[in-house]
Amino acid sequence: MVVPQRSRRSCLAVPGSSTKMIDKARGLATDQFFLDLEDAVAPLAKEQARETVVAALNEGGWGDRIRTVRINDLESRWAYRDVVDVLEGAGGSLDTVMLPKVTGADQVHWLDLTVTQIERALGLPAGSIGIEVQIEDARGLTAVDSIAAASDRLEALIFGPADFMASINMPSLVVGEQPPGYDVGDAYHHVLMRLLTAARANGLQAVDGPYLQIRDVEGLRRVAGRTAALGLDGKWVLHPDQVDAVNEVFSPRQRDYDRAENILDAYAWYTSEAGGKRGAAMLGDEMIDEASRKMALVVAAKGRAAGLTRQDPWRPPVER
Repeated sequence: MVVPQRSRRSCLAVPGSSTKMIDKARGLATDQFFLDLEDAVAPLAKEQARETVVAALNEGGWGDRIRTVRINDLESRWAYRDVVDVLEGAGGSLDTVMLPKVTGADQVHWLDLTVTQIERALGLPAGSIGIEVQIEDARGLTAVDSIAAASDRLEALIFGPADFMASINMPSLVVGEQPPGYDVGDAYHHVLMRLLTAARANGLQAVDGPYLQIRDVEGLRRVAGRTAALGLDGKWVLHPDQVDAVNEVFSPRQRDYDRAENILDAYAWYTSEAGGKRGAAMLGDEMIDEASRKMALVVAAKGRAAGLTRQDPWRPPVER
């Protein structure tokens, strides 16, 4: 399934209480950012952070990036006011609300209904504010299919590795890398594939969590490369030094993008009236078919979202 949403290669976490970090985030080349009201904000600073977040959204300067706010989890005492204050103050300047620690579809239903009521009260277009959810524990993963189908507002599922590791009693203090002693395969392969499959079955994007060793860019590339190879759409970034590496890893290589676009053009021509009498659909010496077209759609969509342009276009064969 080709997911048509905007690019989410890199998603920058920004503390909602820090005007300095918010101002710096405006100049970074991320596809998405989220102003955080949860883990990055101390309890005594959460109410003031809401005002800071509202002001930052309304001030603009974010270009065409996806504008997101992560609220506190629904079992906290801050979540309700997070939604109401932020959406009433800056709902027209917000693309999505991120809901952390989701364990069941009922939590998504609550947020959907609350956002709907606020949109109506403010006169905002119905459905203009999307929802993203974080899967961060064993309960959330076991319920991920129903969570992914819980709302038409849903745009992305996000893996929260640190909380997930704690929830399954993984004996590790390392986030983003394999746990110590795990030297065969990938300890997170099942989790990521489970999340990715649920996302794709419901037309959603899937995003990996952060790599905490912010100075180890090569380590980030290695880990992000595995995630991108599975088919996930992007990864969180915590520091400016991580942005370019993540954007590159989650973008198709130029030659792969060119080939995908050429497969689409060649297959369209060979299955048209003009090319349909030429026999099997071919691209160079390779036979292509409907399955080839579907695979090419995935790569082409990712390349277009990343802003790539084709450098070597295909041309129909010349009659002899």
